[in-house]
Amino acid sequence: MKILYGLLLHLALPWVWARLHWKARLAPGYAERIGERFGNVRAMPEGVVWFHTVSAGETNAAAPTIRAAKECMPNQTFLVTTMTPTGSARVHALLGDIVEHCYAPYDYPWAVARFLRRVRPTALVLMETELWPNLIEHTAASGADVYLVNARLSERSYRRYRRARSVIEPMLERVRHIVCQYEDTATRFRNLGAQTVTTAGSVKFDGQLPPDRFGVYDPGFGDAPVWIAGSTHAGEEEIVLDAHLRLLARYPQMRLILVPRHPERAPAAQRLVARYGLSVARLSARETGKQVLIGDVMGTLAHLYAYAHVAFVGGTLDDTGGHNPIEAALHGLPILVGPANFKIEEICARFRAAGCLHPVAHAADIERVVGELIADEDRRRAQGQLALAVVEDNRGAERTLLALLCAWLDCQQRPTQ
Repeated sequence: MKILYGLLLHLALPWVWARLHWKARLAPGYAERIGERFGNVRAMPEGVVWFHTVSAGETNAAAPTIRAAKECMPNQTFLVTTMTPTGSARVHALLGDIVEHCYAPYDYPWAVARFLRRVRPTALVLMETELWPNLIEHTAASGADVYLVNARLSERSYRRYRRARSVIEPMLERVRHIVCQYEDTATRFRNLGAQTVTTAGSVKFDGQLPPDRFGVYDPGFGDAPVWIAGSTHAGEEEIVLDAHLRLLARYPQMRLILVPRHPERAPAAQRLVARYGLSVARLSARETGKQVLIGDVMGTLAHLYAYAHVAFVGGTLDDTGGHNPIEAALHGLPILVGPANFKIEEICARFRAAGCLHPVAHAADIERVVGELIADEDRRRAQGQLALAVVEDNRGAERTLLALLCAWLDCQQRPTQ
């Protein structure tokens, strides 16, 4: 199986290049620093503490823990790698003054080896579920300790990994400690052969509103009812807009904040809204008074929730698996999610049990739930308070994780939080 994996990787190399260049047409950041993706990074001092956070969501969640760990090890070089330009932007925004940053290498043995010759880490801390066999094997073989933290593993992913157990089990044996969000994930990792597995909850519940507002302003909706669709993908926006047209028939003053997951898709979203015959503004243009506001500035979603009464969380009506609903809950909003929420199933379960999360499958569902919540202010506010309570009740994972990191990394100073 490992030989097959290596063969498939190298057969896919032309596709990897083509995909990079295709993505660069939509997001120019993908055309920058391509060499880093193949291990061509600048040399760093020996003994780097390396965190890998993939994209923007993981970076937002990990940043407070990384910052606190750095305070415990002020003389240590910290490196944070990502795979996406949006993740890179968040590293610079949240941690740029205290860490080094570059893209992580693709999982080609020669790319990983080149990267390790130049970075020479003492530890690699993988956030959530970034399991790349060559990356983990070569990093562990270099003498670095490998940890997987805030880990999640859906039933769907577990079934896929189980089919490749001959690759997955040796890889997990090289991971010194896995800290899972919840026990169902821990059980799946143990069934795959992981040895040292504990649970700590999700650090996303410890999140605070980011300090940078990136120019978020009052969109001028006044007393109009407002709902927000956050982190949406292509295909979901049509469903959201169908629902919005239905809502306008009941509430002519209804307004929508539409925030594509990837800001580079904002022009396409704007054209789509116009085709629906709705007036549209973009956040970056600082326009007000339109029927739909498109959030097109990276890092602003957490603040845009403040202007809405109800939230739909994207990535749940396609095959993405869902994005973070906790930011909406921090603003006291009832939450709607589609059926494809396997990446956030454990978090959703807590909001569902509290009675503030609503499953929806199509435009009619969204129109019905949003309409009911807009019509019943007391119910809406009560559910918003329940969502806030879920966040408060599930805090503490960041403190637990920081204590573990300081023990693993032999910090000279103890964490103060």
